[in-house]
Amino acid sequence: MRATEILLIGPAGKPTGGIAQYIHEQRRRLGGDVAARIYDVAVPDSETHWEFLRSMALALLQMLRFPFQAKPDVVHVHTSHWFSFFQSSVYVLYASLVWRVPVVLHIHGSSFDSFVDTDSKLLRAFQSLVFDHCTTVVVLSDYWFDVVGVYVDRAKLFVLPNAVDPNDYEPQYDATPPHVVFVSNHIERKGIEEFVTAVDDVLDEGSQLQVTIAGSGPLSHLSESLAARRDEVTYEGYVSEERKREILNEGSVFVLPTHAENLPIALLEAMAGGNALVSTTVGAIPSLIDDENGVLVEAGDEAGLQAALSALVADPDRVESMARTSRTRAEHEYSWSTAVDSLEGLYDELTVAR
Repeated sequence: MRATEILLIGPAGKPTGGIAQYIHEQRRRLGGDVAARIYDVAVPDSETHWEFLRSMALALLQMLRFPFQAKPDVVHVHTSHWFSFFQSSVYVLYASLVWRVPVVLHIHGSSFDSFVDTDSKLLRAFQSLVFDHCTTVVVLSDYWFDVVGVYVDRAKLFVLPNAVDPNDYEPQYDATPPHVVFVSNHIERKGIEEFVTAVDDVLDEGSQLQVTIAGSGPLSHLSESLAARRDEVTYEGYVSEERKREILNEGSVFVLPTHAENLPIALLEAMAGGNALVSTTVGAIPSLIDDENGVLVEAGDEAGLQAALSALVADPDRVESMARTSRTRAEHEYSWSTAVDSLEGLYDELTVAR
């Protein structure tokens, strides 16, 4: 019996980003009766008109080359909002109408909720066209099930959280003083401004803590300035995957004061690394965090973020308990072994039904 052939479509060539990371892990971990290959539709980010035109030309070339791919048993398209959705629609419609194979549309993206909640009748009609030609629509949590379920037949929806491999991490629970960690892009949406301000204020209170900041972006100067002023703060800039895992293993409290998210892989990685979590009440994040493993604050609430950090670093025993709970949940609820079982079960259902 031959293996079921799965064609994964998405921006696999992006040097950073959760979708690219997920696609490569999915391809690597699917096995047994499943043979997966990738069709990369990544295009460079564009800041100028010339770069935009070049990206559009590359996207068009990718679309023109696509019909020459060998037809698989199932097409699995990873998408986000706006440009990503429009780009993905070409592959969804071709696979459904020309190849006539089952199509899985896997929704990522921090702002997909606002994208589908549109007043544009034309955009709504186009979204419906794409959803109608999907066999299954994968969402990352019950929150996104409710959001997307307003616009998609709920019988098509399949809840599959993002995943992490806890075996890649070796948590350390003995940091003294507590070790606060931020690892993300240094952009406004990720809340780096609030984080830097909160850390500065907590240190002004005389609290004892160690802080490591990693990542880069247009707001990296804020972290650089904080590290220059504060001996307790280290800014490492962009780090490798290996170094990122080391930082998470060494950390006590992982902070992501983001303004918009789906279900961040960064938080799952921090859980696997044994961290208490401090994040915001956006997207599906509340499904990851409760009083047993972290603290939730409102997005943009600097005072609330400061208070959460102050309370945690003052109570190392509570932090360790939360960190161990995070690790346990990563092992039992968000591991790649669980995700692969769900994916292979889904593919079996689609191919049998076909």
